Amino acid sequence: MDANAKATPRADTDTAADTRTGAHAGVLRLAQDPEADELLGRSRLAALIGMLLDQQVPMEWAFKGPATIARRMGTDEPDAHEIAAQDPEAFAALLSEKPAVHRYPGSMAKRVQQLCQYLVDHYDGDAENIWRDAGSGTELLKRLQELPGFGRQKAQIFLALLGKQLDVRPKGWREAAGAYGEAKSFRSVADITGPESLAKVRAFKQEAKAAAKAAKAAEKQPGK
Repeated sequence: MDANAKATPRADTDTAADTRTGAHAGVLRLAQDPEADELLGRSRLAALIGMLLDQQVPMEWAFKGPATIARRMGTDEPDAHEIAAQDPEAFAALLSEKPAVHRYPGSMAKRVQQLCQYLVDHYDGDAENIWRDAGSGTELLKRLQELPGFGRQKAQIFLALLGKQLDVRPKGWREAAGAYGEAKSFRSVADITGPESLAKVRAFKQEAKAAAKAAKAAEKQPGK
C-alpha cells in the first residue's frame, strides 16, 4: 500500500448509493445563490463557516454568509488566518452591515473568529486538514465535534455533507454520521442538491417539529 494512501479520503463500498442528479463533488446548492454556492463548492472553509452559521436562520441565509464575509473583506474566499486576526469589534461590524450575515451578527462574528483561530492553531488554517488524514468516520466526527460551535448534531450533519457531496468518505463515515448518513434521505443540508430536495428537507423538519410538539403536549396531559 502507498504510504500516502491514508491522506486521501477513501470511498465506502456504497458510494454509488449517494449519486444524485446535479450533485457532484465540489458543487453545492445550499445557498440557492450561484455566487455563494460557487464559493461553497471550492472553499471548504466557506462550507464550514456556513455550517456554523446554520442555526436560528433559514439555511440559505446561513450559507450565503461566507460569500458575504469574503466580499466585504475584499477577498475571493475566506481565509482562516485573516479572519482570526481581525479586530473583534470591526469584524462584528462587518457581519452587522445590512443585509446582516446572521440574525445575531455580533455573537456569530465571535464564533466565526473562534472557529478560524482554532483552525489556525490546530490545522495550519486549512479546513481540509481536519479530514485529510482522518483514519475513520469516528475519528473525523470527533475532530468535528472539537471545533468551536460544533455540537454532535452539527458535526454529524457536516460529516454527512462531506461524505454525500464532497467525496470525503473515511471508513465508517455513514455510521458515524448517524441518521444523517443514510442514503437517499432528506433530513439535513447534507441531502440538499437543489430546490426540490430543499423542499423535501423542509417538509421533513416540519413533520419532525410537529411530532415533537405533539409528544410534548401528550406528556402534559393529566394522568401522564
